[in-house]
Amino acid sequence: MSKDAASEPSARIILWLEQDTLRRKALVDAAKLQLPDWCIAAGFVRNLVWDRLHGRRFSTPLNDIDLIYFDAADASRMRDKRIEDRLRRETGLNWSVKNQARMHRRNQDAPYSSTSHAMSYWVEVETAIGARLANRGHKIELVAPFGVTQLFEQTITLNPKRRKLDAFREACHNRVAQARARLG
Repeated sequence: MSKDAASEPSARIILWLEQDTLRRKALVDAAKLQLPDWCIAAGFVRNLVWDRLHGRRFSTPLNDIDLIYFDAADASRMRDKRIEDRLRRETGLNWSVKNQARMHRRNQDAPYSSTSHAMSYWVEVETAIGARLANRGHKIELVAPFGVTQLFEQTITLNPKRRKLDAFREACHNRVAQARARLG
């Protein structure tokens, strides 16, 4: 990758994901499942970018790895639980698996049409960025319904589609606590 390409925000994120052993392995593990329209999102990408922007040598530990996918043909919670259990058993990591085809009910929205569409309703704009392996598992691609620019601004932005102020305040509190821990 050229220096100019590496300076473009999406290319920088992809390079950082490729360089992060744990995240690269998590992407490979998730790709093996062959889930439709999947990605690993939330803190998986956000924390990595913010850690790099703050010059941290080591990544902030992940509470869990948020694997999301979209499959309207089988949107059962039991399927997600089986996938979580398998990933935890095989990797030793804490996974959270959610089929976005059913999440509209929890959020009281109209049905979502894809993983990216579901992410476009997440409370924070900066958290609605995911990564997955494409081209038979060799190339990382990003899923980012709002783009990635705001993530590099290190802001926390309320999604205008999801005006849940209590959830947004809690998210802000959590991000500030994480930032203090990174700097601490």
